[in-house]
Amino acid sequence: MTGTGVPHVMTQDPVAPAFRYRAFISYSHQDKTWADWLHKALETYAVPKRLVGQATAAGVVPKRLAPIFRDRDELASAHDLGRKVNEALAQSANLIVICSPRSAASPWVQDEVLAYKRLGRNERIFCLIVDGEPNASNLPGREAEECFAPALRFELDAAGQLGTHRAEPIAADARPDKDGKANAKLKLIAGMLGVGFDMLKQRELRRRARRMTMVAALAVTVMAVTTTLAILAIVSRHAAVEASQAAQRRQKQAETLVNFMLGDLNNKLGEVARLDIMQSVDDHAMAYFASLPTSDVTDEVLEQRAKALEKIGSVRMDQGHLAAALDSFQASAQLSSRLAAAAPADVARQTAYARVLSYMGMNEWTQGNLDAALRHFESARKALLLAQSHSSHDLSLKFERQTTENNIGHVLEARGQPDAAAIAYRKTLELSSELVAANPDKSDWVSALGDAHNNLGKLALQRGDLAEAIAEYRADDAIETRLLASDPRNNSQRENVLRVRAILGRTLAMSGDVDNGIRDLQQAIGIAAQLVQIDPKQTSFQLDSAFYRSQLSRLKRLNGDLPAAKALTDQSLSIFSRLIQLDPANASWKQYGAEVQLEQAAESLASGKVATAQAQVQAALSVLKPLLTKQPDDRSLLLSTVTANLLLADASSDKQSAQQLRAAAVEATRAVNSGDGDPRLLALRVEALLGLQKVAEATPSIQRLWNTGYRDPALLPILRRARIAYPVNPAFQKERLMSSTNPISHTKSLAHAKEAQ
Repeated sequence: MTGTGVPHVMTQDPVAPAFRYRAFISYSHQDKTWADWLHKALETYAVPKRLVGQATAAGVVPKRLAPIFRDRDELASAHDLGRKVNEALAQSANLIVICSPRSAASPWVQDEVLAYKRLGRNERIFCLIVDGEPNASNLPGREAEECFAPALRFELDAAGQLGTHRAEPIAADARPDKDGKANAKLKLIAGMLGVGFDMLKQRELRRRARRMTMVAALAVTVMAVTTTLAILAIVSRHAAVEASQAAQRRQKQAETLVNFMLGDLNNKLGEVARLDIMQSVDDHAMAYFASLPTSDVTDEVLEQRAKALEKIGSVRMDQGHLAAALDSFQASAQLSSRLAAAAPADVARQTAYARVLSYMGMNEWTQGNLDAALRHFESARKALLLAQSHSSHDLSLKFERQTTENNIGHVLEARGQPDAAAIAYRKTLELSSELVAANPDKSDWVSALGDAHNNLGKLALQRGDLAEAIAEYRADDAIETRLLASDPRNNSQRENVLRVRAILGRTLAMSGDVDNGIRDLQQAIGIAAQLVQIDPKQTSFQLDSAFYRSQLSRLKRLNGDLPAAKALTDQSLSIFSRLIQLDPANASWKQYGAEVQLEQAAESLASGKVATAQAQVQAALSVLKPLLTKQPDDRSLLLSTVTANLLLADASSDKQSAQQLRAAAVEATRAVNSGDGDPRLLALRVEALLGLQKVAEATPSIQRLWNTGYRDPALLPILRRARIAYPVNPAFQKERLMSSTNPISHTKSLAHAKEAQ
């Protein structure tokens, strides 16, 4: 150090000659996603120029942190792994341990930390916490959450063995509610370089500000250039014939820039969270395309425009701007339909047209416009069938058809047409089975087969065949679980598993198997929490976490654990509140949020807070009623609305008003066009009739429920209070036990599907 207190500059880096690697990353194979991220983040990090060459306690600050050693990559072809690991550890200036319950139990991680400590470099070990809890092994009942390996928690004794004296590892915490990924990375780098965290943090903030300014300036420049080129192109079209080639060249340059705006530039703007500029870019691009003629241009140019317009729509849809997204899709479809009509045998054009139609269907579906959604999906199916008639062996086309049939089934189901939905779902199962038979190793095709089983499970539940519903859900669960086992780091597949596990758990609880139902829902919530931690901005992960927490809270309440139920409901409502603020037009999210409010009202009623319960039900009904008016045949909306009215009846001090609500509930359950054997519907009807003291009228519905094996924990106390015997159905229990040991096979399901057709 000089007299001024400023680190002095040295001409050589004493760390570089002594160590081959700047750091050694130790991690469990199950945390490979984190290792990939950290390795890239460290090796691509540019050390601030004003720090390079300064001497610190860690040595001279280098320009770069590379190379970083990763044992799983570097040792892939090594024969003597133990020797190679020890050599790499000895040649590494730092050891970074990715800490999670997986790494805490990993013998590899344990041995690597011990080996590094035995080199006398305790102070150069840094921890990155990604999951679990530090020192949880000291907390009774939470031992499984421990994220520090034993070698990190304890010092070595004089003999170089793990002693009993506790260590205090230097840790950065990448969990969202702690440091977060960005700050955790900077803390690790600060420790490796021996500089202050605040110094790097301020530099990062300044660099981010400069980057945002540069990206914004680039966006404005590109828009200006594009507008100028567009004007020149249009003006040139009216010039003499000899200038036509120049006009086409300028137009091509303009459209190339537009594609850059919609591609790389949009991606960069997304990285720096400049959605305002991204929206402006898309709006300018839309205006540009609207100004162009659709005649006197080549098909290649029209295809390019259609694709760009589709891209604008998908970005707008991701941002929650559904109306603006639909405008983009419609503009794209106008061009795509023209191209498809001009070349019926062109498979690529028919597929492109079908794709944008499917986007339009998804957009309308999200807004609750089921008739429009169905029209778009059916048009997409027509285009795909035409394409397949010219390319019958194209399996990718068959997969597109499978997806479209699946979407059609969902819309028909929401329209209250389960028989028509069943035809679409069985077609989905048939196509999926053919795809898996052709290529059983293609995971997305196998997953689609699982979805087909899930769809048929829903319909089985609606018609009152609870045993078949459980069997279909178990078939899907078996498929999704196998897929995850073959690719444990696939987050999309983990989400598939959590969803079917939750659905299966909920259905098992309906059959009276509450313990296993709670177990499955808890597993689903645990997976969802892990996914949210990995990608906190992924709304589908947040939705899973919130939705299944509310379902578990219901079972906890009915099982007598009201405090746990309230905690889960509060967490669920908090998540849904954030989601709805993000996209107020999303009808599904609003419905789910209202359903959680109904569970909250049931908990308030169970706690004796009648006035609070009434207010919560009314708040939920203010959302559910308009949605049900728009979609009167949607089964989930009907069930939720009837549940709300029965809660109001239970909370009402006015006996006449309560009886009117129960009578209305009875009529609502009888007014369904189809699926009147749904045990959830029958159970609500029984509850309303018994509340009206109409035992004889309720008896046929009770008998139908018994026949299905329905024993939901909400129904049983209602029947007990009415002194109605409701023993276990032994035939159903036997059938359910058989399905648990012999899930529906793919071949059997396909045979059933063909018989039904």
